[in-house]
Amino acid sequence: MSSEPAGRRVVLWRHGQTAWNLERRFQGTTDIALTAEGVAQARRAAALLARLRPDAILSSDLCRTADTAAELASVTGLEVTHDEALRETYAGVWQGLTHDEILEKYGEQYAAWKRGEPVRRGGGELETEVADRAAPAVERAVSRLPEDGTLIVVSHGGTIRTTIGRMIGLAPGSWEALGGLANCSWSVLGEHERGWRLLEHNAGSLPEPVIGDDT
Repeated sequence: MSSEPAGRRVVLWRHGQTAWNLERRFQGTTDIALTAEGVAQARRAAALLARLRPDAILSSDLCRTADTAAELASVTGLEVTHDEALRETYAGVWQGLTHDEILEKYGEQYAAWKRGEPVRRGGGELETEVADRAAPAVERAVSRLPEDGTLIVVSHGGTIRTTIGRMIGLAPGSWEALGGLANCSWSVLGEHERGWRLLEHNAGSLPEPVIGDDT
């Protein structure tokens, strides 16, 4: 038995709370600000994530992610690199609608998406297209890390799911098996001999070393 080997890590951190989150309203690429509670969430999480001694911070350029990332930058002294490739899924006419409104107006499309079918929700992007833009942006940033470096990626729930799915080699139809992230929670990918491994998912505390037969 041994602890998880040292290697590069990617922490995919979802932004803090917004008013549209509270209303269960689909945000997509709409630029919605954090609530006061969202800022407080980001500040609390940043104090924890700073203890990982990250080497770089990469963020979506939308204000809810940029402002979340800024809280970590303020305690680490790192600069934030903003990349529009990390934006949330563009969902066309779904954007701005509540969950109930989507079910009422686009119920069949919603059900097909939940079944894992390739669906342009609201006439927007496919999940694979989101992964096509987001995962390479993360991988480029990882390539600039030291061998045991840590990258913090500040993004959105849907984009994080597709990026994890792509990076750990899951088939797109099974990406929905990765549950959602709460506001300001994160998932951790660790570099492994056979690629990337999902070490933590929807976490709100620092990763603990894994000791067991499967490490």
